Amino acid sequence: MLTHAQIWSALDRLAERAGLSPSGLARRAGLDPTTFNKSKRVTSDGRERWPSTESVAKALAATDTAIDTFVQFIEDTARAAQAVPLLGFAEAGAGGYFDDGGFPVGKGWDEVGLPCVNDEHAYALEISGDSMKPAYRDGDVIVVSPGTPIRRGDRVVVKTRDGEVMVKELKRRTAKMIELQSLNPSHANRTLAASDVEWIARIVWASQ
Repeated sequence: MLTHAQIWSALDRLAERAGLSPSGLARRAGLDPTTFNKSKRVTSDGRERWPSTESVAKALAATDTAIDTFVQFIEDTARAAQAVPLLGFAEAGAGGYFDDGGFPVGKGWDEVGLPCVNDEHAYALEISGDSMKPAYRDGDVIVVSPGTPIRRGDRVVVKTRDGEVMVKELKRRTAKMIELQSLNPSHANRTLAASDVEWIARIVWASQ
């Protein structure tokens, strides 16, 4: 299945092949210079924004690139992997692995190659135990993107100020509180005061 990351990565490769930046490619194609900018690829509320067929066609024409070549870029991207830091989920609550914003820091991280994500700060957590079944099982790897906007219904990793780390579904979020729904029906849902949450980050991929 064609993914959002694959099509945008293919456009980035098209621009690079032509010696252009994404905005330079858009300009040469007669489009608004911001059409292919990375900031335009996800909306402010976290929805993925895809390039139109027309804009892709104009970019191919402007660079004199055949559609077969563009498809090859997509296929190459699908096979590519991004090396991201890997940590056992059970260790995530310990100090020294994250900064106050939820970005990975320090030593003790392993590394794993996974499908590319549009966040240079993305990291992976390996699930241990069965407390998150049926969503995630022991040994599954989830990719967390602290730079991706979060909206209701997203699966998220939450760390509280007292060091508890949990994986839940975001049910509701206000300036004062966060309502979380458990992935395992045998575990209770949680409601946390916003002031008790150190950080919250969206899960963008899982190895299942």
